[in-house]
Amino acid sequence: MNIEVKAVDYDDPHQADDLVSLLNHYSCDPMGSGKPLDNSIKQRVVEEMKRRPHVGSAIVYVDDQPAGLINFVEGFSTFNAKSLMNIHDVVVHRDYRGRGLSRKLFEFVESEAKRRGCCKVTLEVVGGNEVAKSAYRNFGYSAYSLSDETGVAEFWEKNIP
Repeated sequence: MNIEVKAVDYDDPHQADDLVSLLNHYSCDPMGSGKPLDNSIKQRVVEEMKRRPHVGSAIVYVDDQPAGLINFVEGFSTFNAKSLMNIHDVVVHRDYRGRGLSRKLFEFVESEAKRRGCCKVTLEVVGGNEVAKSAYRNFGYSAYSLSDETGVAEFWEKNIP
């Protein structure tokens, strides 16, 4: 089994198609939205990502087949006055799970964060996704908390129409 992690070249049509396919696979999963991506999103997502210099992606290929995807965004930590890297999407295709591919994707992002001088890597996880939380703990991640008194940070959102 040949495993290779590649930074996505958004201008490469094959990698762009692989990204959209894996992202759609994630969207269909119950830990995604549970439904396919809208066709307009599929058509625009790679071009929109390409326009943003602080967005990156990597795909893990198993025997030249796209098996997993990680999307990440560079942000800024005011408390550290340094860049940080936020993992935005992680997906391993159901046919390739249990092979250590997510660890390889995380290693890629952590290497990229070090290269960019980031102080930390952050991510969000759905509360009921115990499989992902277990994996993230094994990779050295933990829930964010300033102190025991303030509790664990929560990820909130407000859609902007």
